[in-house]
Amino acid sequence: MNRRFLISGISASVFFFLWGFLVHGLLLTQDYMQIQSMFRPEAEAMGNMPYMILAHVIMGFALAWIYSQGISGASWIAQGLRFGLAAALLVTFPWYLIYYSVQPWPAEIVVKQVALDSLGLILAGLLVAFINKDSSTANS
Repeated sequence: MNRRFLISGISASVFFFLWGFLVHGLLLTQDYMQIQSMFRPEAEAMGNMPYMILAHVIMGFALAWIYSQGISGASWIAQGLRFGLAAALLVTFPWYLIYYSVQPWPAEIVVKQVALDSLGLILAGLLVAFINKDSSTANS
């Protein structure tokens, strides 16, 4: 495990946690209040917070690890955008479509979740690419 991987994993984990709070804890709060019966009571959800933190750490380090396996000669911006989009297509789109197909999620909320979480993955891809950029492409 090298220094860039460690910094990338920690940075992505923190980013995912903060982005998740922004999107699901603030921006979509009113939407979620309309379907409150689909969620755990707040006290129970807060009791499961260690699992939430663990999930974000796993996502952050997985993203850093997968990114480190496919660095090409392209600029870090192009690589980060490509990687973030690929991650969104691999995870976010199918994840919410599966939830939508088996749970009574309103389509309007699912569209918001897909858009915002995809944007988050693209931004996380850019963050990891920036941290891992080669000094020869530092100005790219």
